[in-house]
Amino acid sequence: MKTLTFHVHGMHCNACVLMTENELGDLPNITQVKSSLKNHSVEVTGEFGDKTEVQIAEELTIPLKPHGYTVSVEKNQHNAKWKDFKIALPIALGFAILFVLLQKLGIVNLVGGDDVTYGTAFVIGIIASLSTCMAVVGGLVLSMSATFAKEGDKIRPQLMFHGGRIVSFFVLGGVIGAIGSAFTLGTTGTFALSLIIAIVMIVLGINLLDIFPWAKRLQPSMPKFISKRAHGISNLNHTLTPILVGIATFFLPCGFTQSMQLYTLTTGSFLEGGLTMLSFALGTLPVLTLISFSSFSIQNSKKSGVFFKSAGLIVILFALFNFINALVVIGVIPPVFNF
Repeated sequence: MKTLTFHVHGMHCNACVLMTENELGDLPNITQVKSSLKNHSVEVTGEFGDKTEVQIAEELTIPLKPHGYTVSVEKNQHNAKWKDFKIALPIALGFAILFVLLQKLGIVNLVGGDDVTYGTAFVIGIIASLSTCMAVVGGLVLSMSATFAKEGDKIRPQLMFHGGRIVSFFVLGGVIGAIGSAFTLGTTGTFALSLIIAIVMIVLGINLLDIFPWAKRLQPSMPKFISKRAHGISNLNHTLTPILVGIATFFLPCGFTQSMQLYTLTTGSFLEGGLTMLSFALGTLPVLTLISFSSFSIQNSKKSGVFFKSAGLIVILFALFNFINALVVIGVIPPVFNF
């Protein structure tokens, strides 16, 4: 038995901690795994025979590489890839101009007064589905698909997963909204919660930019014991597994999902809360469908840096729009945008 520590390249959020621990924990010669987002490392305990640390790192990389991670003995220097901003910044500015134009024309109302509308939730869902945080959901889907594919059943589990996920997001979102109705937040309370949502989204956006590694420690996550139980459902070989996995994704450590869950609490309505989370889930549907039927991953693309920086800037813009609107609602500033 040996306990060794390796560096993990590609970690960016708490979902990565969960993913690396589960994937490496399934290896037959590993008895204990502990990942660290702070140090971008993983500590493994197991029987490795006479293998060198380099050979062990190569073996540990095999199950993690499909998810965008590599294991090494030495730590790599962080590369911020500032040149990606040459393309990402114009894309984000173009999106912002289009966003304001659609608002002015009244075609789409993404942000309305003091709240996040269904259009906003849908767009955030699209961004979330393309962010590497969704790798943990993709890993769940792929592991589940592999199990059923061996039995010659490829389509039904996918339909059950996506159907269960969409329905559960509506129902559980509605429950959160209904719980919110039991509280009278008032103007100040609503502003405070709006501020928390804005801060969470800004942290998410900064992490997508991938220029400040320390910011990844600030990202909120679901309690680890809940996330582990949710991830473990995919190991059950049962007819209802796809539906259970779909429901479990509501509890996985995706910061985007949690920011939407925070917002639904302010709706004070089962219907509004349910429709908000439903809109978010529908936004994630196209990419998750691709992940279901293939090994699609934007993270492995050559243009991934440009995409993530563009997405990060757009998420930050969303956060600022909503924060400014919250300030307008409590009367701190006059209306900035005439939407």
